[in-house]
Amino acid sequence: MISHGKDVKVLCANANRPFAEGVCKALGLPLGDCTVTTFADGEVSVSINETVRGSDVFLLQSTCKPVNNNLMELLVMIDACKRASAGRITAVMPYFGYARQDRKAKSRDPISAKLVANMLEAAGADRVLTMDLHAAQIQGFFDIPVDNMHGVSVFMKYYLNKFPQHEDMVVVSPDVGSVGRSRTFANRMGMSLAIVDKRREKANMCEVMNVIGDVAGKRCILYDDMVDTAGSLCNAAKAIHDKGATEVYACATHGVLSGPAIERIQASVIDELVLLNTIPAPAEAKDTKIKYLDVAPMFAEAIQRTYDEVSLSPMF
Repeated sequence: MISHGKDVKVLCANANRPFAEGVCKALGLPLGDCTVTTFADGEVSVSINETVRGSDVFLLQSTCKPVNNNLMELLVMIDACKRASAGRITAVMPYFGYARQDRKAKSRDPISAKLVANMLEAAGADRVLTMDLHAAQIQGFFDIPVDNMHGVSVFMKYYLNKFPQHEDMVVVSPDVGSVGRSRTFANRMGMSLAIVDKRREKANMCEVMNVIGDVAGKRCILYDDMVDTAGSLCNAAKAIHDKGATEVYACATHGVLSGPAIERIQASVIDELVLLNTIPAPAEAKDTKIKYLDVAPMFAEAIQRTYDEVSLSPMF
């Protein structure tokens, strides 16, 4: 690995091309010329149509659904750039798939997040740039630098503009596992914190048990790192509404939105759900309670700072 390439090249695969175009617009650079398709049997085919020799190459690809296809596209692109003598290769993964499989929850479970880390390194990535990993310790699965950016500053700006007067507002963690990130958000917003304690009976199903904290007569913001099937989020919203919350808002970095998620959100007591565009918005999300905020400029700044070899800390 070299410390600095001769110039910046930004390439993307098929997961979220509009996001990559937004990053390049913020950087004032053209999006790199590459073609990512499949052969007749489904194998990934990558053609890089410009030189990357000696360049600082940033490969933009969220490993969202279809997760395995998008992950394989990224791995093959990394290999193609490595074999084309790129100076340094950074995998820019706004959403890091498999991050929820970060430990052995029961006997004989895989730790798939570690496997993905090994695959990225084996393919030839020199560093990883991502946002709001499901578990921050996943950074330790890598033996290369990992920059884990935080979406909390984006949500802070949005809600402080939306609610200049927020003395009656409470940040709510939808489950015990999200307390750490919710506490950080609450402290920075100058709000109190409440917690929804739940018992998960099986995957993607949960039963709300209790609300810890005062939400009666309050406007509440549920804060989490991702929304998948939205079962936990909608149950948490109902729990705090039943405890007397007057308005319920929600925000999360990654909108996975699997299965019945959008229908559940529409039918829930949530007034508005704010997501970041780390994962492309599904067509069904248009004209719903779901609002997206753009973090392409933030990633563009991180890419510029990485190329310039300066700290990313001032961004937060």
